[in-house]
Amino acid sequence: MEYLKELNQAQQSAVTKTEGPLLVLAGAGSGKTRVITYRILHLIDKGVLPHNILAVTFTNKAAREMRERVIKLIKTNPALGRILPDTSPTVSTFHSLGVMLLREQHQVLGLKKHFTIYDRADSLTAVKQGLEALGYGTKQFEPRKILSHISKAKGDAQTAQDYGEKASSYIERVVKDVWARYETILRENEALDFDDLLLRTLTMLRNHEHVRIHYQERFRYIHVDEYQDTNKVQYEIMRLLAGEAAHLCAVGDVDQNIYSWRGADMHNILQFERHFKGAEVVLLEENYRSTQTIIAASNDVIEKNKERIPKTVFTKNAEGEPLSLYAAFNETEEASYIARTARDLIRDGADPSGIAVLYRANFQSRVLEDAFLEYNVQYQMLGTRFFERREVKDVLSYVRLALNPQSTNDLARIINVPARGIGKVTVLKLLEGKTDTISGKTRAQVSAFYEMMDTIRAELSTKPLSTALKYIIRASGLEGELKTGGEAELERLENIGELVSLATRYDEYTELTGAEKLLEDAALQSDQDALDEKDQNKEGVKLMTVHAAKGLEFPYVFIAGLEEGLFPHERMGDEKTDDEEERRLFYVALTRAEKKVFLSFAGIRTVYGSQRINAPSSFISDISEAHIVSANPKESGYERTVYLD
Repeated sequence: MEYLKELNQAQQSAVTKTEGPLLVLAGAGSGKTRVITYRILHLIDKGVLPHNILAVTFTNKAAREMRERVIKLIKTNPALGRILPDTSPTVSTFHSLGVMLLREQHQVLGLKKHFTIYDRADSLTAVKQGLEALGYGTKQFEPRKILSHISKAKGDAQTAQDYGEKASSYIERVVKDVWARYETILRENEALDFDDLLLRTLTMLRNHEHVRIHYQERFRYIHVDEYQDTNKVQYEIMRLLAGEAAHLCAVGDVDQNIYSWRGADMHNILQFERHFKGAEVVLLEENYRSTQTIIAASNDVIEKNKERIPKTVFTKNAEGEPLSLYAAFNETEEASYIARTARDLIRDGADPSGIAVLYRANFQSRVLEDAFLEYNVQYQMLGTRFFERREVKDVLSYVRLALNPQSTNDLARIINVPARGIGKVTVLKLLEGKTDTISGKTRAQVSAFYEMMDTIRAELSTKPLSTALKYIIRASGLEGELKTGGEAELERLENIGELVSLATRYDEYTELTGAEKLLEDAALQSDQDALDEKDQNKEGVKLMTVHAAKGLEFPYVFIAGLEEGLFPHERMGDEKTDDEEERRLFYVALTRAEKKVFLSFAGIRTVYGSQRINAPSSFISDISEAHIVSANPKESGYERTVYLD
């Protein structure tokens, strides 16, 4: 077991404790992914079949990296290299695991194997349709809020019937009615939404004992990454899969729980020892990422929280520089300071991609972008998802419709993309199933479209996915239309060309499995997966929200807008601000940094068109003065201006 020598004492304890429930409380930068991957290696070394090992995390990116590291570890171990590629551990996101189980058991559940997965945009469209069908105005009831109610309830393991039985207020009764119509739309399109992938999996495991036993025997050893972010459905799925043996290793950090608004319940990790009797707890407190100063500052901050499991993160890294604090007159001056400082770092040899500017709210990005343009500093926004681009969604709709001809959403989207002379009245007849009422030239055009879809399905069934996508782009007419357009159209053509390049990852799959996997990954893309496939290695300072930065790390980190009401963020309406979660979010921002942190705030900021005078964030005063230096010029006068009440 030479590989154990590569781990510290706490990591070794977590890796070698393989039987029964184990909670690994892993501080930021303490090597939690390393622990999970080495633990899988250790299990296989002990004789556990890779097929019997499951590891679950939250993002496609994290799952892909973990899978690659596991395979590399196994292949580089002389005694275990022979095991792959015939069989390997299952490393997946929660939602991808749900898709896999539902497809494998589709007959038990009465589902079509190639069911469509609705992403948030599809779900929003269906909710709008539900509101309109019931006579509710979309101005009176915001579709996003209705969908949020439905999503939260599903995350709490409630079905539409469960919710309806408890609905008492007017808005809850509206949600109940819209939800019922929404479920009808999903059934008609043979689709499941993002939340169904987990809720239906849980229901299946609860209601079908033979299915539950089958997966308990298959997944004998289970690992859950980012356990602090699990919601009720995810917790229940893992509990049922673990069964009585409960060889369950949960890895997480209470101090990095920042998704309560998505339904994440930190009590799952706080009460782990109560949920799983006889559980052992291992603390990973040594940080390998950041300087001593950054760790000391982040400890200063997080120790103020009461709802946590006490631990003290430490590092043997260099002491490092103190944090810089810049007090700006307004948001424009703050953005200029950040852009100038980033420019100077790059001039002094820093890699632009190793610099991140983090902010609490999306609206802050506009003034920052202006400043980076003014100072000619290359930057990249994290937030525009590759799979959400119109032309990419068009191609994926062709694939989805080929796999699921009942998907009326996809039919409506692409039957006239590019234009085929099929009018709205004809489309409505098709959606209502009145094909026999269409005649003449239009009937011939519709028939030609369906013949093309049959050919596309044949291509997807028999050819590598990238080859089939090339056929779709050409046969549909998209390529011809975009080639004859201007610069914007050519850029769109490049984007769908990038989709073909991405599809080569799935070429190894047989028949329609590759297409299913691509659609699954596209639908389940998370915030942390949002860097474009095309641009993720592109040079440039990264601009993103703190939430999007979770799981990432950078040598240099700017944290902008540290003002009361902004960070910590003041909730809108009746929603109460969770000060402890806001502090955890700031802790996450600080611990993204390896070498240096730059803090800044603006004395005056324009919000919703009105100027607001700000007090500096209380989080700044949580940090010992010994760890912070002012970045303002001496005698600047900004401090006096900023602190005027």
